[in-house]
Amino acid sequence: MQKRYLGKSKLEVSALGLGCMGMSFSYGPPKDKREMIALMRAAVERGVTFFDTAEAYGPYVNEELVGEALEPFRGKVVIATKFGWKLDPQAERGLAGLDSRPEQIKRVAEASLTRLRVEALDLFYQHRVDPNVPIEDVAGAVQDLIREGKVKHFGLSEAAAATIRRAHAVQPVTAVQSEYSLWWRRPEEEVMPALAELGIGFVPYSPLGKGFLTGKIDENTRFEKNDFRSILPRFTPEARKANQQLVSLLGRIAAGKGATPAQIALAWLLARQPWIVPIPGTTRLERLEENLGAVDIVLSPEDRREIESAASQLPIEGDRYPAEFERLTDR
Repeated sequence: MQKRYLGKSKLEVSALGLGCMGMSFSYGPPKDKREMIALMRAAVERGVTFFDTAEAYGPYVNEELVGEALEPFRGKVVIATKFGWKLDPQAERGLAGLDSRPEQIKRVAEASLTRLRVEALDLFYQHRVDPNVPIEDVAGAVQDLIREGKVKHFGLSEAAAATIRRAHAVQPVTAVQSEYSLWWRRPEEEVMPALAELGIGFVPYSPLGKGFLTGKIDENTRFEKNDFRSILPRFTPEARKANQQLVSLLGRIAAGKGATPAQIALAWLLARQPWIVPIPGTTRLERLEENLGAVDIVLSPEDRREIESAASQLPIEGDRYPAEFERLTDR
């Protein structure tokens, strides 16, 4: 497995990480615990050293799962987790608004250390920017945790370029995590140029468009009620039918390279910058191995131009999130 540094930091991780959210949360019922532990350990055996979780996933149970699975590899893998949600088991999906008050950040850190069974959190992201707490206070709270040896690196998720700059001026930001793929390219406008300038790594989540870019989802796919995609505008049957053009494009490129659409979508991300580390999620070993195969695919400049030129001409149908969730995204 190839390795990459997240920006100018000395945090070295595998070129592809593993997003663990779907093992416990958001994509239908929680999966079998023993199977998910075996999957994470199989990922380690295949060279994956970067795992992504959050206290909000479950809530709490995903961190506990990741902590148990990766405890034998302590010191050999990098675990990223997150703070910033106000959690309430009675609320929809357990999320009851944002809370990044410094005292709350420190409480979350202590609890995450216990659930993850580690002595320090490798990468601690603010899950969503809290408009009620100055980002300087957030960065200062994480800086305190770094000085105490409880956190190693600071990250932000779905943060705007201006927010990233303000945070970075207080406590250097190691990585920014945002949705990024061939069908969600907004980070290219302002965020990625800022990351390049500041030397910050970029961790795309949903790099396969929540599964759509794999080519395994079409207008006839049925999602369970507790699958988050069932409420996403981009995943209505009409939108899925319209958006098949992008999957067909990936399929054509893939056929010429003996690859799959998912591998081409991930290879395109890897080719964008050496400080980009996608974290596709999966709950199946065959999908994990398929995703890891993307690391060995070489896209020439001509390949990338063809993909980007064709993709830019394809209109994408549907918003990525419902309006009430999109409002939580920093601008």
